Amino acid sequence: MTKLKPAEIKRALRSVRHWTKRGRAITRTYTFKDFVAAMKFVNAAARVAERAWHHPDIDIRWNQVTLTLSTHDAGGLTEKDFALAAKFDAAAK
Repeated sequence: MTKLKPAEIKRALRSVRHWTKRGRAITRTYTFKDFVAAMKFVNAAARVAERAWHHPDIDIRWNQVTLTLSTHDAGGLTEKDFALAAKFDAAAK
C-alpha cells in the first residue's frame, strides 16, 4: 500500500467526517450510552478489522471508544486506513 500525500489525506478526510489527523494517523472517539454498548461496538470493530486484516489501536474509557488508524508498514496513512474508518463508522450506527 502506498502512503498518501498530504493533499490526498485532506481529500480522504472529507469522506470520514468525524475522523481527525494526528501525526501519521487518523483518530476518532465514539460515545455510547454505557459501557456495555461501547464493548459491543469494540467487538463489532474487531470483527471488521480482522476481515480487513488491518487493526486499529483501541482505547476504551467507560462509554467512549477511541480508534486510531495508520498503516505502519507504509509509514503513515494509506487508502486502507480511510476505507476501514468508513467501515467502523457504519458499525457504530
